[in-house]
Amino acid sequence: MHVLVTGATGQVGRRFLPRLLRWSGQDRVRVLVRDAERAEAFAALGAETHVGDLRDSATLPGALAGMDAVVHIAAAFRGVPDEEARAVNRDATLALAEAALAEGARRFVFVSTNLVYGAGRGRPAVETDETRADGILRGAYPDSKIEAERGLVRLHRERGLDVRIARLSFVYGDGDPHLEQSLRWVVDWAAHQRLQLVHHADVAQALRLLLRAPGIGGGIYNVADDAPVSAVEVLELTGTPVPDGMAERPLADAWDGIVSNRRIREELGFRPLYPSLRTADDAGCR
Repeated sequence: MHVLVTGATGQVGRRFLPRLLRWSGQDRVRVLVRDAERAEAFAALGAETHVGDLRDSATLPGALAGMDAVVHIAAAFRGVPDEEARAVNRDATLALAEAALAEGARRFVFVSTNLVYGAGRGRPAVETDETRADGILRGAYPDSKIEAERGLVRLHRERGLDVRIARLSFVYGDGDPHLEQSLRWVVDWAAHQRLQLVHHADVAQALRLLLRAPGIGGGIYNVADDAPVSAVEVLELTGTPVPDGMAERPLADAWDGIVSNRRIREELGFRPLYPSLRTADDAGCR
């Protein structure tokens, strides 16, 4: 299989790409990057490189030429202007999908987020639940991901694009500062508010499963570990002092961000290498 990867310079992509290259054998792996200097580093790992901007439609045919599949990781995250989030996460995603169809790269793995579920439902969210960007971390990021998902599903139904959607929980591990960065808002949570996590090694495992599995076009899969961790546990495991009165704070939504990974386990055989944050911490891989 010949695979184009976007977002290889981001936190998820830079950890996924080396693993994909190790797994791919004789397959071709190409990355779309804006920075020619970074492209050299990826070429040294064994990837083909195509320098260009995801938001430039003229870039896309060359990036996709000869490819069978796309793993689309590139995204604009929280903290960017709303217009940029929509331009990257929605508009550029759908333009890439259209170009993939035109160039014959019909398998399209899209990296989304569990934030698309919004507020909790009194149980772990499942893939058939309605998406709605109304949770604690609401904003243009999850909203634009929802719109991209809906557009991709339409392309699957109407034009046969073999779409596979991975809804990632909060990603950490492999030196990613994401968990430490989360402390700026976790310290304000109730002590027993929970955070659903997934280690980078398990993100890579899941993306590989979605890329390779036959007959799952149109499938949506939550990618998460087995044991959400409480806010106070996050603080303790990162060596952060627990604020006074944290245990007395009211819990607004006990199920916000909590998802079930049952579908990806049962249908694709996913088994987290790090089923909990404590497991990763014990292994020195947090």
